[in-house]
Amino acid sequence: MIQNNASPTLDGLFRRILARRPNAPALLDPVNKQRVTGQPPKRLTFAQADRAISALSAHFIEAGLPANSVVAIQLPNTVEFMLTVLAAHRAGLIVALLPLLWRQAELTVALNRTGARAIVTTSKIDGVSHADLAMNAAAEAFSIRHVCGFGNDLPEGMASLDLALSGESATIGPAIQDGRKAAMISFDVTVDGFRAVPRTHLSLIAGGLVLALESDVLQGSTVMSAFAPSSFAGLTSSLVVWLLSGGALALHHPFDGEVLEQDINQYSCDTLVAPAQLALRLAEIDMASRLPTLRNVIGLWRAPEQVASSPNWTKEQATLTDVYLFGEAGLFGARRAADGAPAPILPGPHGAPREVPGSSIAGEIVLTPKGTLALRGPMVTPAAYAPAAPPGDSLVAPPSRDYVDTDYAARLDPSTGAICITAPPSGILAVGGYRFLSQDLQEWSKRLGQGALLTALPDRVSGHRLAGRAQDNARAREALAELGLNPLMVEAFRDRARPT
Repeated sequence: MIQNNASPTLDGLFRRILARRPNAPALLDPVNKQRVTGQPPKRLTFAQADRAISALSAHFIEAGLPANSVVAIQLPNTVEFMLTVLAAHRAGLIVALLPLLWRQAELTVALNRTGARAIVTTSKIDGVSHADLAMNAAAEAFSIRHVCGFGNDLPEGMASLDLALSGESATIGPAIQDGRKAAMISFDVTVDGFRAVPRTHLSLIAGGLVLALESDVLQGSTVMSAFAPSSFAGLTSSLVVWLLSGGALALHHPFDGEVLEQDINQYSCDTLVAPAQLALRLAEIDMASRLPTLRNVIGLWRAPEQVASSPNWTKEQATLTDVYLFGEAGLFGARRAADGAPAPILPGPHGAPREVPGSSIAGEIVLTPKGTLALRGPMVTPAAYAPAAPPGDSLVAPPSRDYVDTDYAARLDPSTGAICITAPPSGILAVGGYRFLSQDLQEWSKRLGQGALLTALPDRVSGHRLAGRAQDNARAREALAELGLNPLMVEAFRDRARPT
């Protein structure tokens, strides 16, 4: 028998909705899922989702994964992603989120850094054999004891989760779940290098509340998520906002404009979560005729320094909420007013929603003495970003602090007192949702021999884009792929004469 939670967990939120609305729509797959993964789209009610979650949870327990161990997930933005996260939590496990573009080099580092005991993937995503990637990375991670996946034609040694879903099991997870325990690990790159960032259930719920309350997502809403879920912002803006609103979560595998429009209309979505640059393009279309049900747009800014110079939102049909992302450190949101301009961001505590005096504190924005923006509050995990101990003197502990310095340069506007974010962290390159140290690019290019160059060029949409030059671009691509690097680096050496 399930006892009351010591404090809220994501599975606890799901069970509350299940008790009220077992036959209501819960999870809705992208309409083009067959193309993406080779599997037909699913539409699950809360009761159907609960049975799937229990089946996957039983599989993890019967595979011998002990409570509080880490299961790594590399899945597309489909129903299976959300089911796997909730199933892992029901089994008392911690989820490590692996971005889709990561290949063997990054996967191996992440698996070893977290001591992951299992990895979950699917056979193919957009034609790439992620099952083979997972098997190769698992072979280099000594902690991995179980490799499993969805889809057909899984390699030998990989357990089928589709088979687990079709079976019956009486195995149940821990009777008591605690929101204060670790729930998720995501991965960040700071000026000090690669970091694993753990968060509790309560931290995830705090992040979801910021988004849901600031953007005024109504109870029972159908939320369309078109943002990759393999990050703190991606998971909170999809899974957590869905569980807080108690409606349905529709998913879109980024990015196909025509398919996204079809997804929104087919599922009658009233809320869209998407990268801000994609969201702003909606102002260029006739939303009333093309997206008649859409009332709420949540735009996530991976490059928050660009918000202030963004165009005004001109669509009265839907409101726009700007969400400022700072890697995996944290986020905050601000809904645009009637004039469509970005709302001013003031230092200090910010509530949820901010229009209500005395509302609960969602977080706090701090300007550090060195002129950078810092975050603190229930969603922030300062320990994950604590500076390393001084070399050669292990008895000296690094200074403790209750905030995370994002390293984004910021200043106060003397006339309004609002914060102006002026520049991203120095030495870090952001390409969409992926961050690199600039010195790492130089190191990788050195491996390609004399005359090779790998650099980052400014890009208005994604922050940066990678460009490479070698004496033989084709051989350079092959060499980088053999090193297990992700396609962002490999395709930097594409032939510029070819269409992109």
